[in-house]
Amino acid sequence: MGKIILEYFDGDRIYVCSKCHIHISNYKSRISKNFRGGFGQAFLFEKGINYHVGQSEVKDLMTGKHTVQDVICNGCNKVIGWKYIKAYRESEKYKEGKIIIERHFIRRIKWN
Repeated sequence: MGKIILEYFDGDRIYVCSKCHIHISNYKSRISKNFRGGFGQAFLFEKGINYHVGQSEVKDLMTGKHTVQDVICNGCNKVIGWKYIKAYRESEKYKEGKIIIERHFIRRIKWN
């Protein structure tokens, strides 16, 4: 694997990895905080940075069948959530291409 280039958000209201503290997303990208993961509350984001994804797999989640990929922090290589690749129910299609980050694995900085 080549050199990893980290990105950073300007401004405030930034979410960082709770283990290695690199930027993951920001408040402007957060769509919803009404999701659940294996460790409790999770957030749906339009986009994120400083992560890579695992292999695609089909999972039966609380809202039905989805094709997802693990979201893995580039700083510490910890799985912090998942990315929706495909939703099989029409009502869930809005999630495609978006990421879920579990609240347990991130913290907020510059939150004035």
